[in-house]
Amino acid sequence: MSQTLPPPAFPTLADIEAAAARIKGQVQLTPCMPSLTLSRFIGTDIALKFENLQFTASFKERGALNKILSLSEAERARGFATVSAGNHAQGLAYHASRLGYRATIVMPETTPVTKVRNVAAFGAEVILTGETFADAAASLPEIAARDNLVIVHPFDDAAIVAGQGTIGLEMLAADPLLETLVVPIGGGGLCSGIAIAAKALKPSIRIIGVQSELYPGMALATGHATTPFRGGPSVAEGIAVKQPGALTSAILRTLIDDIVVVPEAPIEDATALLIEIEKTVVEGAGAAGIAAMLHRPELFRGQRCGVVLCGGNIDTRALVTVLQRHLVRSGLFVRLGITAADSAGSLGRVATIIGKRGGNILELRHERAFGSKYAKETTIEIDIELRDAGDRDPLIATLEEAGFAVRIESQ
Repeated sequence: MSQTLPPPAFPTLADIEAAAARIKGQVQLTPCMPSLTLSRFIGTDIALKFENLQFTASFKERGALNKILSLSEAERARGFATVSAGNHAQGLAYHASRLGYRATIVMPETTPVTKVRNVAAFGAEVILTGETFADAAASLPEIAARDNLVIVHPFDDAAIVAGQGTIGLEMLAADPLLETLVVPIGGGGLCSGIAIAAKALKPSIRIIGVQSELYPGMALATGHATTPFRGGPSVAEGIAVKQPGALTSAILRTLIDDIVVVPEAPIEDATALLIEIEKTVVEGAGAAGIAAMLHRPELFRGQRCGVVLCGGNIDTRALVTVLQRHLVRSGLFVRLGITAADSAGSLGRVATIIGKRGGNILELRHERAFGSKYAKETTIEIDIELRDAGDRDPLIATLEEAGFAVRIESQ
């Protein structure tokens, strides 16, 4: 006879308050501050919770530390094991090492070297296995059993959820008038914990989750999206989770008000805006809340919104690309294809016109063999930084008046 499994036990407000007491003084009490400029730009009242200012630059420390401290001394002495390619790995490795316990982190063989080094620098043993995250995760039980280690799940664990929920307590303590909390969702541990805490303290508050359109697992699981799962490389890798947790899905089916699924472009733009306006560096997942507000501003207009900047661990090369793509979409960075006579002085005339119009040439490619069907013509591809998006069309008009054929390569 088949048996129905009992529903997972949800952490309570009391569990989250106990977690807050347990981890107090061992993680940062990060600021929750209003952003006047972003509020004007988006058209709502925004307060930002700066979890990117944690020591490991992510909220993941909270849950990892609460899990460690909630175990018996005998369990802690065994050491811990987890599978993670990012922030959870660093959070667990850091606090385990700081408290004198062993940590083993299983990571895919394809994990960037910088992430492997960061985790190892916190004193953890790193085991690289499998080509994908799923492959690495499949090996975790065997590795943990072999070394008698306690498995610390990245999100689907009551103690992890309770630890992340301490953010909700802090946000409402900092601003009791908040009406909506906007929270990124990957596996769901962060949003679940915050939802439990916030709804218990203020039942009228709205909890809006945010997912990348490439990884809408929780939105699908809770009936808030019909977008097919696509997967693939996402700038919001911290929330690029294929399968949300059983516990977290059950919690959010009950407590979530809505989940906004956002394309990659708004996430990139939000990352750039937070640097430009708030002078704070966040990873793609950390910018997801602001991305949701850019993508669906009508959901937030007229509300007092708290937005969790959940992490700041973005690869430098990825950040450069994100900023450049934002400039392209903003019209401040343009690539023009210019056809000119292949004669002395043509390139100089082009450069002079661009300079007089206030353009800054960043890169130039001069194509003779492939650029034009005529031997005495050449195609010049020029990447130009403009002072204002409105400068592009007058620049093109001036070049055309000078006899050059111009096309916009990207915008």
